[in-house]
Amino acid sequence: MATIEECRTALDRLAENLARADGDLRSAASADRSLSCRITDLDTTFTGRLRGGRLVDVVPAPGPPAERAHIRLAMTGDDLVALVAGELNFARAWASGRVRLEAGVRDLLRLRKLL
Repeated sequence: MATIEECRTALDRLAENLARADGDLRSAASADRSLSCRITDLDTTFTGRLRGGRLVDVVPAPGPPAERAHIRLAMTGDDLVALVAGELNFARAWASGRVRLEAGVRDLLRLRKLL
């Protein structure tokens, strides 16, 4: 089972990847949107913002998110680490229920480029 520190490292790596992205990928992440990533097996939620093509202000908190984010993800810590490492395909994980994604239609259309 992944630790909170490993999940944090994975999110930091995701933030770095987004910051280096260009073209369609960068434009997909450029909207200013709140984000939460609930790590179900650790009962922890990381919250932050997608802003200007970057993932910023990421902080962990115990339990479910205090506020409803524009983009909401939920998965195990192992799945987060595997997704960011490229070892788990997001579309298959989402289709099988291993990863939950909730967002408005506009956000989903933007995110499809990231996923």
